[in-house]
Amino acid sequence: MGSLSSEPTPKPVSAADFARQGMAAYRAPSLLQPHRLREAIKDAHDGKIPPIVGYYMGLASPPISKLVAQFGYDVVWVDWEHSAMNVETMTQIVYDIQFMSEGKSAAIVRVPGHDHAAIGFALDAGASIVVPQVETVEQAKHIVSAAKFGAKINGTRSAPPCRWFPGLSDQPLNASMTLHENLNTQAAIIIQIESLAGMRNLDAILTECGDQIDSVWLGSLDARISMNLPGGGLYGKEPEWLEAVEIYEAALAKHNKPASGLSFGTPEAKEIMSKGKSMIFCAADVYGLMGALGDLADTRKGYPARNYGAKV
Repeated sequence: MGSLSSEPTPKPVSAADFARQGMAAYRAPSLLQPHRLREAIKDAHDGKIPPIVGYYMGLASPPISKLVAQFGYDVVWVDWEHSAMNVETMTQIVYDIQFMSEGKSAAIVRVPGHDHAAIGFALDAGASIVVPQVETVEQAKHIVSAAKFGAKINGTRSAPPCRWFPGLSDQPLNASMTLHENLNTQAAIIIQIESLAGMRNLDAILTECGDQIDSVWLGSLDARISMNLPGGGLYGKEPEWLEAVEIYEAALAKHNKPASGLSFGTPEAKEIMSKGKSMIFCAADVYGLMGALGDLADTRKGYPARNYGAKV
């Protein structure tokens, strides 16, 4: 199962470790367990390692995940919210990413809403999670509760009896803690703020739940559409948009909370989109496939209209 032995206390990861091993430096004793992504995001935010670089997988395709796992991205986003996949397919994709990369890539699953069971399924597969459409303190508390074990932190996550097997995949990362205490410290929770209400409530959300929320993602497409603004460019210069973003960024700064997000387009666009972020996603399967449109146009333009294979 690609297992390692436990340590009394996990060693901090240096920039040199990260450069040499990638996310394998943050892997768990078993690849069936989540990587130490909570720690990695904080290290990136604190400048101990470079920003974490990810691949956005928007299509529910195990063959694609098997290929992407070999690319060397630090993390791979699995979009369960907007892809037609069942629990089995999601789980297989997570396994593909973490095992076929030999731990060099960690899986992050965007779950389809706030459903308690869906959050558990993604975490049980060994992934960290992105939770969309977070607007209120009550929603954030529910998400954290569903993702954590143990009443001490109001956790209501069910412990799966047939996921990590004794002596094979249940080794705790930190030998001084139980397996389930360790799992609470490994998988990251990233929340997506995707409305004006969410931006206005982010300060309160982080005040109540910030110790268990590891990063925040501004879902600008949904947020702009919810504000009756054009969504095509993802960002804009409308006064009401700039005011809302200022509220969002002020809450992040107040709580010293890492930000995550996309980094697509021209070098200039990437620089703007990645500014201040600890985790960025710079490529996606859909955008790669869309490149075939340009190939088609170039080929049609470059070849003569006459069919030289036809008899005249």
